[in-house]
Amino acid sequence: MIRAFAYEANPMRVKFGTGSLESVADELDHLGLRRVLVLCSPSQKSIADRVASILGDRCVGIRSDAVMHVPADLAARASAEAVSLGADGCVTVGGGSAIGLGKAIALKHRLPIVAVPTTYAGSEMTPVWGMTTDGRKETGRDTAVLPRSVLYDPELTTGLPVGLSVTSGINAVAHAVEALYAPDISPIIALMAEDGVRALASALPVIVADPSDSQGRSDALYGAWLCGATLGATTMSLHHKLCHALGGTLNLPHAPTHTVVLPHVLAFNQSHAPEAVAALSRALPGTADPARRLWDLCRTLDAPRSLAELGMQESDIDRIAEEATSRSYGNPRPVTREAVTTILRAAWAGDRPSESEQ
Repeated sequence: MIRAFAYEANPMRVKFGTGSLESVADELDHLGLRRVLVLCSPSQKSIADRVASILGDRCVGIRSDAVMHVPADLAARASAEAVSLGADGCVTVGGGSAIGLGKAIALKHRLPIVAVPTTYAGSEMTPVWGMTTDGRKETGRDTAVLPRSVLYDPELTTGLPVGLSVTSGINAVAHAVEALYAPDISPIIALMAEDGVRALASALPVIVADPSDSQGRSDALYGAWLCGATLGATTMSLHHKLCHALGGTLNLPHAPTHTVVLPHVLAFNQSHAPEAVAALSRALPGTADPARRLWDLCRTLDAPRSLAELGMQESDIDRIAEEATSRSYGNPRPVTREAVTTILRAAWAGDRPSESEQ
């Protein structure tokens, strides 16, 4: 096969290793930052306090009210506070909620971000931002929101509850799956995606068996880094558009929604993405049907398997199908309202991906 592709590395610095949180001040030095606002969700306040202690008077404040899907009014308040405090950057501590809030500030004021992930969401590796206004989630790409420095410290994920570890990890896998059949995939990204899926699929059962296993936590964070990087370098397709509609419109929990939806969208796309199927079959050995393999893995890990259990009503299916097909976007298989409705019905019921979806 004669290859043709473009590859552009994102301009960011990554530091990975146990105890790397202690070098957060060095990362500020590297970027020339003197006054930073620390952002987190309520559950990560203790780690944010550690960051503030390390930084001393270089931390001008802590906002601990980050929530999923980044409500536009919260983004506006946080942006105004960053300006009033004279912040020249932000340190985000946590998962997609905190990083998303930092991105909203960066989008408006171009303040650089230092990210300290505590989940496997992968948002820290992408130039993708998202904000929700009146129940509609808007997303876009802007290099200004890409964190300039990322500190991956596996120790910070040991307190992540097992259930959230699993859904956060499968959310990361979803990034790699969509990257593997993206129209702008490159050989480098394909390698990262396959290895990221392999790492997470191996690490998550270890974490479920022993949440304190340091090797499992390190491997999962490594996989999340790779999967997040693939999302940052490629175009999102049906899976992410559908999950954004579910999250923005119904306020469903982000990572569990990705976990439920992924096997069904993959089943729909597999017939039109043979190279992605081959890569996923290598990363998820034992089957030539990665969609069913992922669904079975989620069942083994006791992850949520239906949108109904996440709070979606059956009457919402048509509404979400309309939202997910209201705008055009790339996908390896043509997307129709009927197909999306079928996917949503199977995901709502928690069915194992079937031949009818394929």
